[in-house]
Amino acid sequence: MQMTIAAVIPLYNGGDFIEEAILSVLRQTRPADEIIVVDDGSTDDGPSKVERLAAHNAITFLRKQNGGQSSARNLAIKHSQCEHIALLDQDDVWYDDHLAILAEPFSDSQFRDLAVVYGNIDLVDRKGRMIARCYLDEIDSTHPKTSLRQCLSQDLYIVPSAALVSKEAISSVGYFDERLSGYEDDDLFVRIFRAGYRNVYRNIAVSRWRHYGGSSSFSARMGQSRMTYFKKLVDAFPDEPELGLWWRHNIIGPRFMKIAFHEFIRASRAGDNPALDRAWSEIKQIAPVMNRRTRERVKRFSPLIERLYPTPLTGLARALARFAVRL
Repeated sequence: MQMTIAAVIPLYNGGDFIEEAILSVLRQTRPADEIIVVDDGSTDDGPSKVERLAAHNAITFLRKQNGGQSSARNLAIKHSQCEHIALLDQDDVWYDDHLAILAEPFSDSQFRDLAVVYGNIDLVDRKGRMIARCYLDEIDSTHPKTSLRQCLSQDLYIVPSAALVSKEAISSVGYFDERLSGYEDDDLFVRIFRAGYRNVYRNIAVSRWRHYGGSSSFSARMGQSRMTYFKKLVDAFPDEPELGLWWRHNIIGPRFMKIAFHEFIRASRAGDNPALDRAWSEIKQIAPVMNRRTRERVKRFSPLIERLYPTPLTGLARALARFAVRL
């Protein structure tokens, strides 16, 4: 029997993009069996645009109070009658052969326990203008994922808008974590990997991934979610010295410390004091799982760095922070 696929699109104040996203689903050479859009409490004209399209196309439009992208996706997945879920963010766009390319490995019997097929992406700006083709080729991330170390030591870059996922796998690991509004995709895919499911990577761009200053990737909420995910990983993967596995010490800590430090540098150069406060707070929260010398340096220099970074001596604060975390 032919596999069934539901296109799932969460919507929150995405009126500038939602029509283009939905139209890209309607143009698929391998049509979606369901199209489900979930309005997560929008206050702009996005819902009215969806309603106009739904009047002439088979689109299921669900509404809920604002609870975040994870809760919107979960509602759509649970509502769907299909066996597979094709995720699409409101500001991204599928290429016409997106579903055809991603569905193909699911029909290949050599891929036992296959749950995730994902592709490369083209990076575009807010107006859809090209920034980079096959952007994942430029990222230091391994594809496909074949080890837990790969999943924990770096951002996965299994971009939701370029992924087709088994509904059974999603439900078996407990759906998206609704506490997360960032890194919820990494969290889900790590749990799917840990459950023994396989993933396949198609190195061809299947989507246009929109990257711009106003996107959720740059929000304070993303930073909060990143730290929630960090703490979740620390709890889930304690060090196992008897096996020589230092998940927190050598893998999780350095990964998130690097991100927090880069956020600190970016905020410092932009003169964004609230973002500086958030970034340094993250560094102090991550330091306890780092090696002893890093822990001691962050603790020793933290009072001085906190006095310096809101002043004209922010350059000195950056230098001390770099010394403290030793990246």
